[in-house]
Amino acid sequence: MIAEPDHYSPQEPAAAQEPVRRGGSILLVLLVAGAIVAIALALTTLGRAQAQPYILGLLALLAMIGLFNLFAFAAGIIRFADRSADDPVVRRIADLAYDGIAVTDSRGHIVYCNAAYLTLTGAASAHDVRPVERVFIGNPDVSEAVFRLLKASREGKRQQEEVRIAGTDGGHGRWLRMRVRPLGQNKREAKYAVWSIADITRDRERQEDVFQELQHAIEYLDHAPCGFFSVNAAGEVVYVNATLANWLDYDLAEIGSGGLKLTDIVSGDGAALLTSITPAPGEVTTEVFDIDLRMRTGRTMPVRLYHKLAFGADGAPGASRTLVISRARDERADPQRAAEVRFMRFFDHTPMAIATVDRSGAIVRANARFAKLAQGLGSDGKSIFNTVNARDRHLLVAAINQAALGQGDIAPVEVMLDGTRERWGQFFVTAVEEDERESEAAIVYMLETTERRALENQINQSQKMDMVGQLAGGIAHDFNNVLSAIMMANDFLLNAHKPTDPSFQDIMQIKQNATRAATLVRQLLAFSRRQTLRPQVLDLGDALSDLTMLLRRLIGEKVKLDLIHGRDLWPVKVDVSQFEQVIVNLAVNARDAMPDGGKLTVRTANVATEEATQLAYKGMPAAEYVRIDITDTGTGIPPEIIDKIFEPFFSTKEVGKGTGLGLSTVYGIVKQTGGFVYVDSEPGKGTSFRIFLPRHHPEAEVAVPEAVAATAAGKEAPADSKPRTDLTGQGTILLVEDEEGLRSLNARGLRSRGYSVIEASNGIEALEALEEKDGAVDLVVSDVVMPEMDGPTLLKSMRERNPDLKIIFVSGYAEDAFEKSLPKNQQFAFLPKPFTLSQLVAAVKETMTPQ
Repeated sequence: MIAEPDHYSPQEPAAAQEPVRRGGSILLVLLVAGAIVAIALALTTLGRAQAQPYILGLLALLAMIGLFNLFAFAAGIIRFADRSADDPVVRRIADLAYDGIAVTDSRGHIVYCNAAYLTLTGAASAHDVRPVERVFIGNPDVSEAVFRLLKASREGKRQQEEVRIAGTDGGHGRWLRMRVRPLGQNKREAKYAVWSIADITRDRERQEDVFQELQHAIEYLDHAPCGFFSVNAAGEVVYVNATLANWLDYDLAEIGSGGLKLTDIVSGDGAALLTSITPAPGEVTTEVFDIDLRMRTGRTMPVRLYHKLAFGADGAPGASRTLVISRARDERADPQRAAEVRFMRFFDHTPMAIATVDRSGAIVRANARFAKLAQGLGSDGKSIFNTVNARDRHLLVAAINQAALGQGDIAPVEVMLDGTRERWGQFFVTAVEEDERESEAAIVYMLETTERRALENQINQSQKMDMVGQLAGGIAHDFNNVLSAIMMANDFLLNAHKPTDPSFQDIMQIKQNATRAATLVRQLLAFSRRQTLRPQVLDLGDALSDLTMLLRRLIGEKVKLDLIHGRDLWPVKVDVSQFEQVIVNLAVNARDAMPDGGKLTVRTANVATEEATQLAYKGMPAAEYVRIDITDTGTGIPPEIIDKIFEPFFSTKEVGKGTGLGLSTVYGIVKQTGGFVYVDSEPGKGTSFRIFLPRHHPEAEVAVPEAVAATAAGKEAPADSKPRTDLTGQGTILLVEDEEGLRSLNARGLRSRGYSVIEASNGIEALEALEEKDGAVDLVVSDVVMPEMDGPTLLKSMRERNPDLKIIFVSGYAEDAFEKSLPKNQQFAFLPKPFTLSQLVAAVKETMTPQ
């Protein structure tokens, strides 16, 4: 333990604090040199013989003195004085320093110390001086710090410690800051360590006083009757006082740990009001807001905020200083305050953006919804016109001018909002009272109509596609009847002419063109989703691999084909031929979009329900899908026509180079399969078609009865199937067809194969003919769409008389168009129009043959 000095004044240093070091003198050197020269001159007056012993003695004496000095310098007894160290200015700085300074050698002995060091260590004189470790030995509060300092001095490192020295006899203690560092960088100076000791008691006391005052200020702030919080530029709450935390039912320690945002404690869109203040570089702005704060329980409380915000020179906002005054009082005690709170809630929590503006469109007041809207549009919030796209801005200007003139019944204005993406809003403008028009010219109400317009466009597009589909389906049905008659008559002509006949090639040309027309009609039916599909469970990876060779031939050598298959693809249930048609049509379109070559990528992947939800494609519900992406690097699709590409007969190709049914066929097949198709395109960069087919779950299928399955297997004969060796037969066939010409041709063809045919133009005539024959009919071949009684109604009536009666439906529509109107588990065969004579007799033969 060291003694406590009563007072230390650096202006009154102690005497020398180290062994006295004599300063060198040039006069002494001159005197010694003069004496030696005088002796040498005196010896020259003597004779050589007499002077020689004296000269030798003098030289021996000088040699002994020189040799002694060399040994003394080598042993360290004599040192050459450093003149800079003896500089009186430098010396006085160290001697009169406020901090105690001591220099120790490699053995820990003090070679220098100033007066302050003696005072701080309690040494009476330079003879009592001790190194730091000996001064504080035995003091448990300081020993660990001194040990670290001593270790650092031995290792030639810098170290600093602050320790508290207890006072004697219960007096106040002291705080000391102790440092140690090497004297210099070279090897000799590094052996010496410089120790410094500073009394920092007063600094510590001032710090403690400041801390105590800060603690008192925080305590006063925490228990103030109003709330206080601070929010940084990122919207994070960095401080909340205890009063506000108690109001909001939050743990103060929890808030202090971070993670709470402004939107967590402000109800509705109120946070937008606080973050929508117009930047004022280098200034401080204070705004007053009446909003609702949200408690942790979800309840709200009305408050008034005095929001102070300082901006930097660049306009960047700093942390806010916000005072919170609660307005949650008993309504009966203060009805006026209750009315203000109710109005504030109506004003800020309405789903409609509201603002008052002056004649120039400058916003005077705005609710939270409007502030949020302005932020979303990137507007500075100063003028309401900045929220509107420049193209439509004049419409809103005209409406506000009308309100400024006091006009009423101003028509709503629907305009495009400004921003990076397409957004729409409907503005309702009303005039204010005449005496208030100096400051506020109009009240503007705004509803965002982006989603409504998108939904309307989607519905309109869907209705247009449905109407076009109905039209295409109706046209296809009528064309099928005409084509059936043409193809049937063409077959009769082919049977009547030999290949050597001059007209045989003309007849074959008619057949080929009729077949081509039938293909176009099938594409129309595909778009209208009225074609007959034969779905089966399929692995898309295998199906696409089988198509690789065909696709390479279609796209040519200039286009590189890249197939990327997803792992463990789920099965799908599609019509294989129709699915191949989809891929082929898209590949051909991609090839035409890359006349100079490019890359066509076909990629497959599974899409889980969560991923489908995140994709958020319009009209596609969240479910499991298998996704097929067909992407090219072609010219892309212009934005103005991308909504029309799936419409039938729409084509950008030259006349004669496309029918305009390729993409409409894709659309119809995918939709009829239960899937979805979308397109993303950027002019000059390429196009991607994304097809989503629903995942097939085998366990969800209901087992089909064997009899129904057997009948369904023979419902449709392939268009290019080869006729059997013997297509003749016997039996009575009731042929029901409302087209007289087609009916007579079909009857003629069946009779030519040996069948007995009864003709009827509609269902009623067919029932009458069936009664005349007492049910002695082996087969009924009936059209589906007929006047007076259609095919499904005819089937029900006939099955009531004869449950085992066999029937074949023929139609230009798809089987699904009428199958839903039939009773469940009804057995029938189906033959789509147009068909050839061989296809008709093959279907009749197969249906009449006992199973």
